[in-house]
Amino acid sequence: MKIKNILISQPKPNGYSPYEEIIEKYGLNIDFIPFIRVEGLSAKDFRAQRINVLDHTAIIFTSRSAIDSFFSLSEEMRIAIPDTMKYFCSTEAVAFYLQKYIVYRKRRIFFGKGNLASIIEAIGSKHKNERFLFTLADCYNPDLPLAFEKAGLTFTKAILTRTLTEDLSKVDLKKYQLLIFYSPAEVRSFMENFPDFKQNSTLFGTFGNATAATLKDANLKPCFQAPTPEAPSIAQALTNYLEKDK
Repeated sequence: MKIKNILISQPKPNGYSPYEEIIEKYGLNIDFIPFIRVEGLSAKDFRAQRINVLDHTAIIFTSRSAIDSFFSLSEEMRIAIPDTMKYFCSTEAVAFYLQKYIVYRKRRIFFGKGNLASIIEAIGSKHKNERFLFTLADCYNPDLPLAFEKAGLTFTKAILTRTLTEDLSKVDLKKYQLLIFYSPAEVRSFMENFPDFKQNSTLFGTFGNATAATLKDANLKPCFQAPTPEAPSIAQALTNYLEKDK
């Protein structure tokens, strides 16, 4: 089937993205429409978790929204974060985002390559005795804290953000031959908005095992997944699929 229109369930990237090359090379259209939105928890909801931030010596961040929520809550609750606090982030981009709130110091800020294994690798033996505050969204993947448990790390789970479903009633699904999801929450939003959807000839791409599993639970089948050794990103997985589909 000739793919002419693709829908990605994320906000449009700021600045350059690899999707621009895909659009130009294959002569297709890509629309970016967020299927979910994330908001920070209130101080009341955070207090209900009975977490003392200052009992911890390091913080795990996997998203910019978690960083925003953490420092907003810290200010509202008048928690003075010590200069000795260490930060471990999922990617370099997330780590750099910390500059919005703190002075970026390499001895205190570490980052992985977009997966949990790389964060644990960044922690290594040098930092394994830290007491970690693991910041999460309300619909977090249970594999995340499980990996920390298996690594023998001491941590506390802290829910900092909640995920809300966007209204997609104005989206014309008939326009698109391929839909791409980055998270299980986006798949759930899709099914809530289109409960009677039948796959038929519609194609799907997914990022992450949990996203693919959620799609399959909805009786829908992805035509490609990322990350894999051949396709560490969705953009590469999409390129590989388009090459095969020529």
